[in-house]
Amino acid sequence: MHESKPKATVAIIGAGMAGLSCGTQLQALGFQVQIYEKSRGPSGRMSTRNGEGWSADHGAQYFTARSPLFTAELNTWITAGVAATWHPRLSVYEANQWQRSTSKDTRYVGVPAMNSPGQYLAKNLSIEFHQTINQIFQQNGKWFLRSLETGNITPSVDYVVLAIPAPQVLAIISLVDHSIAALCSDINMQGCWTVMARFTEEIHLPFDAAFINHEIISWVARNQSKPGRTGPESWTIHANPQWSQQWIELDQDEASKQIMKCAEKLGLNCQNGEISVHRWRYASGAITLESGYFLNKANHLGLCGDWLNGGRVEGAWLSGYQLAHAISTSEESLNP
Repeated sequence: MHESKPKATVAIIGAGMAGLSCGTQLQALGFQVQIYEKSRGPSGRMSTRNGEGWSADHGAQYFTARSPLFTAELNTWITAGVAATWHPRLSVYEANQWQRSTSKDTRYVGVPAMNSPGQYLAKNLSIEFHQTINQIFQQNGKWFLRSLETGNITPSVDYVVLAIPAPQVLAIISLVDHSIAALCSDINMQGCWTVMARFTEEIHLPFDAAFINHEIISWVARNQSKPGRTGPESWTIHANPQWSQQWIELDQDEASKQIMKCAEKLGLNCQNGEISVHRWRYASGAITLESGYFLNKANHLGLCGDWLNGGRVEGAWLSGYQLAHAISTSEESLNP
């Protein structure tokens, strides 16, 4: 009787939704998974800024579910109490006119914060935080990763998955895989300036969230309108992608000033608010590969992320899920 060969090892760079989804599926399929994340916590752009007695979702504001696979995953999150339906009073502003949104989408959010589903997935995975991987290389069919913070080289692995935005992939991969480098070069990712405003008193506006067209601002939302939120009144304001990208290197205070001036025009006066600012360098921009991911079977290198699958949280989760199953299928064909 022969012993079965142990499953392959996989290193995943990035603990956003795509990386967490990929890691979860690979682990369920029997692979040994190690995730490396440059930030201090998981969830990527499904993020929540926490301060003394307050919090605000400052990345993805909500998500939708269209595919049966992701809907099933979402239902497990809802059952676990880490996601719920959000029913905001939703408005649209365009050409100096307000109107109620006619959108019929069902919107979901993490509970009690947008990063809650990511934290739920991360608790069963091995993740090293504060680890910026700035180099990967292959020797004798095995991959090695180098950390920027420590300069240390990780133990060897069979597969590497890059679950990070295209420009960050390109910085790591340009000398390693020209096909991936070419793919990443085609992506035009744009930034997003975000302002979070906290108030000691409730702000009375006729909407909880609004889409803003043809202004510096593209979105504004009252965090307390989302289920499970506590603490003082806080609003998240996103600048539009084109303006954000044009002024991505703007001084933080100047960016904030221009965004708040636009907010005041819309009826949200932030002058008495406590302000925090965040610059998302890579917030939007996506292509849609037919597979929703990329896998070089020859050198055991994979990519996943919302930017490969049309954007959105659902796209990120599906990209990671599908890549994990592609790796498993490829591995089974090598080791029948």
